[in-house]
Amino acid sequence: IASVVPETLVNIKSLINKYFNVKSLVVNENILDLGINVNIDNPKEAGADRLVNSYAAYKLKISPAIIIDFGTATTFDIVGKNGSYNGGIIAPGVNLSLEALYLATANLPKVSLRTLVDTNSSIIGKNTVSAMESGIFWGYVSMIEGLIEKIKSVDKYSNYKVVATGGLSNLFKKSLNNIDLIVDDLTLIGLVKLYLN
Repeated sequence: IASVVPETLVNIKSLINKYFNVKSLVVNENILDLGINVNIDNPKEAGADRLVNSYAAYKLKISPAIIIDFGTATTFDIVGKNGSYNGGIIAPGVNLSLEALYLATANLPKVSLRTLVDTNSSIIGKNTVSAMESGIFWGYVSMIEGLIEKIKSVDKYSNYKVVATGGLSNLFKKSLNNIDLIVDDLTLIGLVKLYLN
């Protein structure tokens, strides 16, 4: 298990114990060493999911890489050639931003995220919903492209592959030109490889 939500972790471990009668293996709890270096100020702060993604990138031979994980947060992780986790960026996730926009404003409706492909017809909203859809979708595209450009402007990261993962990665794939590879379930692949190691 790789979780960064303590309440969920307790429930998952309880469910596994009760219904499957097996011991849980938990990254950063009873799996403390993934065999990769964690090169940040306080290695204990590194999220289990981010470490497992680094481990997976190394095992799949796609490192060095910048891994963008489209989850509750949108994270950018810098993974060295040897799988080392070298830090990253944490931004609010797309769905979190949509929810915040709806909850924090009185007159904006709740909208769902959808892929917008044609910039010419979708960048300028002609009603509230289309304006919100444009702001969220193209705002995230711009943020992702801008952050990748900033990361790659540092010479030692300029040749890193850009790998996208997470449930929403495919929504953006046609609009992001700087993604080299999408691995939908990178974290799960990392967990399987860790278990089999």
